[in-house]
Amino acid sequence: MNKGIPQPPSDVDVTVRRALEEDVGSGDVTAALIPPHATATATVISREPAVICGAPWFERVFRMLDPASQIHWHVVEGQTVEPDALLCTVKGNARALLSGERTALNFMQTCSGTATVARRYAEALVGTPCRILDTRKTLPGLRSAQKYAAACGGVTNHRIGLFDGILIKENHLMAAGGIRHAVDAARTTAPSLPVEVEVESLAECLEALDAGADILMLDNFSLSDMRKAVEMNRQRRERPALLEASGNVELERLNEIAATGVDFISVGAITKHVRAIDLSMRFNISGGADNK
Repeated sequence: MNKGIPQPPSDVDVTVRRALEEDVGSGDVTAALIPPHATATATVISREPAVICGAPWFERVFRMLDPASQIHWHVVEGQTVEPDALLCTVKGNARALLSGERTALNFMQTCSGTATVARRYAEALVGTPCRILDTRKTLPGLRSAQKYAAACGGVTNHRIGLFDGILIKENHLMAAGGIRHAVDAARTTAPSLPVEVEVESLAECLEALDAGADILMLDNFSLSDMRKAVEMNRQRRERPALLEASGNVELERLNEIAATGVDFISVGAITKHVRAIDLSMRFNISGGADNK
């Protein structure tokens, strides 16, 4: 399953530079043991089944450290691989490759872990009109990378941050004076953005529909109440709102949730519970002793 690979986010360079500053700092004192003109060839393999993702960050790490480095990919972004699959070959200055190894692998392991889980969720709903959404429950500093990886895995990105979509939740409702007041305020302050309201009961669902919300997040609804919300939505509005099921969603329950008629199912676990894929980088260094 591959819906197409999204464009890399605009902050790849910023994220990579920050990660290298964190790891390399004032200089790699261990890589300095290697003669400065030594060269190396390294291969990267996956030790487990995975959806491979993170090439833009991986490549940028080595290009920042050695602009002349060469990277040849044996797989494409978003491809599913089996254990011991050869992912890429990297050639360049030995010091640069050794210094960048961990940062480059960290990016690709994390992105691949996110994409692998996302693929499982997306494939579970193949053949249904319902779509999986990711959330803002991402690793700090890696929001755009994980959102990219989730899309590579086949799920749909929810809002990227607090700036590109309005999601009125319980605390917002309390501060704004209720659903109607919150929706009206949202239409005034950001008229071009869709307005989503989190609802916790069928009564709140009805109130949000009457207030004109574009999207309703059904928070921890039972299957029975989801079906009632879908029917209420169809009967109440000439142009129904979009309905998003949310809260403790497990992979095994996706189809029964989708069968209620909701449009989306949001899953925080795709990014929040990410486990890095086990990748290995193997080196062959040449020109060492002769370059001292």
